[in-house]
Amino acid sequence: MAEVQLPDGSTITREVEDHGRAVTVLPYDPERRTALLVRQFRAPPCIVDGSVDILEAPAGCLDEDDPAACARREAFEETGVRLTALEPVTRAFSMPGVSTELMDLYLAPYRGSDRTGEGGGLASEQENIVVVEMPLADLAALAEEGGLRDLKTLFLVQTLRLRRPDLFGPAA
Repeated sequence: MAEVQLPDGSTITREVEDHGRAVTVLPYDPERRTALLVRQFRAPPCIVDGSVDILEAPAGCLDEDDPAACARREAFEETGVRLTALEPVTRAFSMPGVSTELMDLYLAPYRGSDRTGEGGGLASEQENIVVVEMPLADLAALAEEGGLRDLKTLFLVQTLRLRRPDLFGPAA
């Protein structure tokens, strides 16, 4: 519970989850027109509707001082891809009505040869991640039909579609 003073001087009490900083990155291969995502169990969706897993962009809590370094680390741990270039999208609150979580969001190009690890997450964190490499056209279709249920992933897919519409059409 947090007591906060409003600009008019009145005081209110609100529940606030102190989550801290986080990052998420959508790796995409512009040559093969694919993206790397992860599929993993998430307790809240399971509680709400019985979902056994959810498809999402690699993400994690900020353990480093540098969000970009964290995004690269999370991408490697979760998908086995070594990212170099990151394209900053924004820094935004994930759920400003209830959480302090401030998230840095990135797009990141990769090539097939950049996948040097297995991914799957850390065994010590029981992540049990399944790596999913998906054609961008299929990912766009999933977004359009309401099949992307993770908001940060949906946002990054739509941002990539706006920035690089050429990647979502027929291959040249």
